[in-house]
Amino acid sequence: MRVLTVNVGSSSLKLSVVEQSVDGGAVVDAEELRASGRALSLEACGKAIERLVERAGPVDACGHRIVHGGPAFREPVVLDDQVRESLGALVDLAPVHLPPALSAVDSARRLLPGVPAVACFDTAFHSRLPAHAATYALPAEWRARWPLRRFGFHGLSHAWATKRACELAGSPPDVLRVVTCHLGAGASLAAVDRGVSVDTTMGFTPLDGLVMATRSGSVDPGLVLWLEEHAGMLAGELAQALERRSGLMGLAGSADMRAVLDAEIHGDEAAALAVGVYLHRLRGQIAAMTAALNGIDVLVFTGGVGEGSSSIRQRTAAGLSFLGVGLDDDRNARVAPDGEISSRAATVRTFVVRAREDLQIASEVASALCAGRGRTDRPEA
Repeated sequence: MRVLTVNVGSSSLKLSVVEQSVDGGAVVDAEELRASGRALSLEACGKAIERLVERAGPVDACGHRIVHGGPAFREPVVLDDQVRESLGALVDLAPVHLPPALSAVDSARRLLPGVPAVACFDTAFHSRLPAHAATYALPAEWRARWPLRRFGFHGLSHAWATKRACELAGSPPDVLRVVTCHLGAGASLAAVDRGVSVDTTMGFTPLDGLVMATRSGSVDPGLVLWLEEHAGMLAGELAQALERRSGLMGLAGSADMRAVLDAEIHGDEAAALAVGVYLHRLRGQIAAMTAALNGIDVLVFTGGVGEGSSSIRQRTAAGLSFLGVGLDDDRNARVAPDGEISSRAATVRTFVVRAREDLQIASEVASALCAGRGRTDRPEA
């Protein structure tokens, strides 16, 4: 099966044609577009899809990364008109990411009539979170009226990283306790107990959890209420600041971890503080994920920072020796994903895995179509 995978970010588009078989997937061709902080146009998405299909040849199916599936979409689902309409109703849950993703869905359906399409959800991997991990301590009437729960995100990346790390460890996922660290512009952790996500750092939105490139991560909600009441900030202004002007950008003036680390080396105090805050939150949350698993067998780094920064990996692990994490300095400095960086004395095996959402999407598309999976079960709101 040849699968066109469509991965739309808030200002980027990643396309791959994957040859999917029972033994796994291999990328035939790929294309990527970036729009310098602004959303890609419907026309640009359509032209990119058209170019890639012309180069790579006909495809049998199309798989779309959809950031948010809400409370109803808990597994990959074949896209039809009713599913498309239901996804449109979820835009307010992910107003930055869903509109461009749905534009790409519409472009692909127009350009590839008759080619089956599957929606693959970043929230689906976390849909089996136990109630105690997914539930906010909010008034019962709020929780009954609105879908106020912890959804979790980056599920496609966490799913792939778990599967690949277990392959490298030589054990099936159903026997290992794994903490996956997706560290990119967006960042989150997942506690994966024998193949099932039981905790994660992002919550109702992707703003929660770790310090990120431009997102604050977790802040005291009372702080936000204080700014609203005493500084007169409106909801839109607060959202813009927390999403676009916080994180590394707010602390160090740059959203690029490489630039921040370089500035730290040259004595920049703001950069040193930014790295310290980033690592403090990261180490603490890895320990929290380990507590959710009652122990840890495998630690995985993935995403742009996770794969590319030996310094962040080393300094993270240095604060986790009490969990049995330890890195071999030479292996850590030289590793090329996918590879192991554990020290001989460590009781936890640590791996660096390349983020491959395209291969995870292609695998989910094949499974959904082979299973003849239609719409997911939809409880009443």
